[in-house]
Amino acid sequence: MNCVNKVITVLFLFAILDATAQSSDKLKKEQQRLEQKIANTKMLLEKSKSNTASSFNELKVIENQIKFREQLLRNFNNQIRGAELKVKDKEQEIDALYARTDKLKGQFKKLLLYAYKHRNKYGRIMFIFSADSYYEAVKRNKYLKRIADVQKKQFILIKQHQELIREQITEIEDEKQYKLLMISEKQSEKDAIEKDKLNQEAIYQKYKQEEESILAKLRKEERDREVLKNRIAEAIRKEIAEAEARRKREEAAAEAEAKASGTTVKETASFAETKEAAALSKSFEGNRGRLPWPVEKGTVTENFGKNPHPTLKNVYTNNRGIDISAPKNAQVRAVFEGEVTSVLNIPGAGKVVIIKHGNYRTVYTNLQDTYVKTGQKVSTKKVIGSLLAKDGQSISVAHFEIHKVVGSSVTCLNPSLWVAH
Repeated sequence: MNCVNKVITVLFLFAILDATAQSSDKLKKEQQRLEQKIANTKMLLEKSKSNTASSFNELKVIENQIKFREQLLRNFNNQIRGAELKVKDKEQEIDALYARTDKLKGQFKKLLLYAYKHRNKYGRIMFIFSADSYYEAVKRNKYLKRIADVQKKQFILIKQHQELIREQITEIEDEKQYKLLMISEKQSEKDAIEKDKLNQEAIYQKYKQEEESILAKLRKEERDREVLKNRIAEAIRKEIAEAEARRKREEAAAEAEAKASGTTVKETASFAETKEAAALSKSFEGNRGRLPWPVEKGTVTENFGKNPHPTLKNVYTNNRGIDISAPKNAQVRAVFEGEVTSVLNIPGAGKVVIIKHGNYRTVYTNLQDTYVKTGQKVSTKKVIGSLLAKDGQSISVAHFEIHKVVGSSVTCLNPSLWVAH
């Protein structure tokens, strides 16, 4: 039973170490993700430095950079606390292992003394033959064998514990070095946040002096958004109506053919297409949260739904998708396989591409050039166009929407829940 308890204790310690390692790995992966986001925002801001006219997008990119840096600081804090706790736990484990090793050494010493005193093989034989009965002699022989086995096992245990202690000490040294590195990086991130905030305040004050012109521009942008919304809705309704009319024509033709030949109506091509569309819808749904971004690099500068204006108090914009600030003229990709159903040209929104994925539609706007046409099949990450760049600005903005079509009903979805983070 004592041996079983030891095994359970060792397994429990390894389970704790494994859980700690998993938590540490999770924090490090989160750190890498945040560092990549910061690298993207830094890249966009570096590009905008050559431009004397700052924009709201730059202000939003700075806000994102501050947010990501603050998240990275919290990540560092959690990693440092985790490292400190891990070091403390390991030190306690080492103390326990030293105590256990000392105990084993004491037991081993006693066993060696016993073995030395009884090293004479004739003494062992006499010990066995001096038994009162054959049964007792067998028991004495088993007892001596068991002592020999215990000696070997105790020696192996001492060796294993010594090796484990050496490994634990090495791990503690690595954790201490890593903690020192985290503290150094943490301080540099604090300095960077302060620098970003000063830059943000300078841009903010500049725009505070231009509120009237900003409000006028904002009203125009809202009108453009409304035009975009209506044109997208109109294009999807037209596509649905055309698909329904096509289905009815195919069914009527099939019925007429069946009537003329005196046979029953077979499965039509439109029904087969419906099955294909259902499979594509299911596949699209299965990739929720894992879809690639419509641009390779960028940062979300306006979220789905209600967004506060970066400089005007109590002023909000309503977004039916997400806006992603990306490098100037960045290429735009399809986020999933499907069929291009519309290519539009809308004033204020550039060119627009709508792609059908079964019951879902993805919408890509603010394009300068398009590389696809209506009816074309596209694969995931297929480049469909390039972003429009406004005069004097070094950052382009991709506007991306997702819609779900059920019958004649169209629902606007939050793309942030569908693309990978």
